[in-house]
Amino acid sequence: MEILAKLLSSLRNAVLMGFGIVVLFLILYGGYDGEFDHAFGTFFMRWLHVLSGVMWIGLLWYFNFVQIPNMPDIPDAQKPAISKVIAPAALWWFRWGAMATILTGLLLAWMSGYLLDTLLLGFYWGVEKHLVLGLGMWFGIIMFLNVWLIIWPSQRIALGIVNAEASAKPLAARRAMVFSRINTVLSIPMLFAMVAAQNIY
Repeated sequence: MEILAKLLSSLRNAVLMGFGIVVLFLILYGGYDGEFDHAFGTFFMRWLHVLSGVMWIGLLWYFNFVQIPNMPDIPDAQKPAISKVIAPAALWWFRWGAMATILTGLLLAWMSGYLLDTLLLGFYWGVEKHLVLGLGMWFGIIMFLNVWLIIWPSQRIALGIVNAEASAKPLAARRAMVFSRINTVLSIPMLFAMVAAQNIY
């Protein structure tokens, strides 16, 4: 137990162990014949898309369900630990998780041959699955733009990462919170659309 605890005290080791188990799955799974063909490529890209999405939406929900509601209860002397250490680190993973989710999602749609149809919401070819998936994609794209163009720039001001007037910080924090809540709202139908497209249509 002590060896395992020592090994897992490193996040890098824990992540590498997780990926090692995936490799073991690939070796042992009878349905995988060892060929890195198109079918495997789309499967692998879908897995990366979901993995990235868990990071992104998990942190979005952490901010909205844990950090923001509990900040008023944290004593003022302890708040710098959040604003100077926890929040900047979480925002790094948050914004790059968003980037990875969008890129892998667009690549997956391209590899699957329905990128254009989903972006056009299925209007051209009239495939209902592509309409539902396209709605999910557009919610995700809007959320991604909110992260990079509004939430992150506002948080940089609110957290003092960039120089700004003291009066600008509360306004920037409120703007970041409002658009983070918009993303929380959109995340629910976005996830529904993504799952529905794979399982209903």
